[in-house]
Amino acid sequence: MRGRNLVILGIAVVIGLVAVFLANSYFSGIQEREERRADELRMARIVVATQDVAFGTRITDTNTRLVNWPGDSVPQGAFTSIQEAAAGGRVALRPMTVGEPVLASKVSGADGRATLASNLPEDMRAVAIPIDSVAGVGGFVRPGDVVDVILTRQIPGEGAAAQDKMSTVVLENVLVLATGLVADEQNTEPAVNPTATLQTDLFGAQKLALAREVGTFTLALRNVENQEVGATETVVARDLGGENLRIYGRRGGGNAVAPQSQPVINLTPAMLGGQSQATRRTSTPSRPRGPTMSIVRGTEAQSYEVER
Repeated sequence: MRGRNLVILGIAVVIGLVAVFLANSYFSGIQEREERRADELRMARIVVATQDVAFGTRITDTNTRLVNWPGDSVPQGAFTSIQEAAAGGRVALRPMTVGEPVLASKVSGADGRATLASNLPEDMRAVAIPIDSVAGVGGFVRPGDVVDVILTRQIPGEGAAAQDKMSTVVLENVLVLATGLVADEQNTEPAVNPTATLQTDLFGAQKLALAREVGTFTLALRNVENQEVGATETVVARDLGGENLRIYGRRGGGNAVAPQSQPVINLTPAMLGGQSQATRRTSTPSRPRGPTMSIVRGTEAQSYEVER
């Protein structure tokens, strides 16, 4: 019985070795045919991604492979061997999709560090500003989006009250590099983050640093195809609607108050319509002798004299 088992084991080992030999010959033949085909068609062999590669992912032979590429259209910085692409523990600096060429500009150097600074073009800066769920468009501002930065602050100058605010667009068409600690453009799930890192030039970075000290930020998400800039205006409280004459009253009565920059009007019960609705409808209105103020209740408008 033992001899029979040994014979069966020996046959299995031989069959396994033959299978390994045949598989190796098959794949070697495919590799040789691809190389001959590349030579015949004047194709180049470059490294591409075999799966989606996120920011910071290490480049290895498991997520890359060599493919034929037209020799006259090889991208600049393409790698011609997987060993060269993965040398020094390189990692992805930008997300790559399946079949996308692995370029030197998309991976780190020999130190293998994935830094945000490596993604910045020349003469550009990365600046972080504080945001919240409202300023960050409910968490839908993600890396790779384009936004406008709106600053809300108090109107400067004498005579401006604390509630007198103005809103201006500090920067337009700005690329979002990261939100919080996330710099992966493939992560599109909404999330509330305390900061947003924006890409801008040095002057824009200075504007953001100063604006952070004088007011609050709001990000306005825009279409990435919309490159129009410069068509913005400063918005103040009166642009929200209503009359230029603002009336402030205390609940429960009392004298009416208004900012020093606006005229103060003392309102009396007669001016606000002390009579009943029926009396006002039947009485004949007298001709006003001075300035008037109109109050609209529903669809009816009523004019009242304003005491000087």
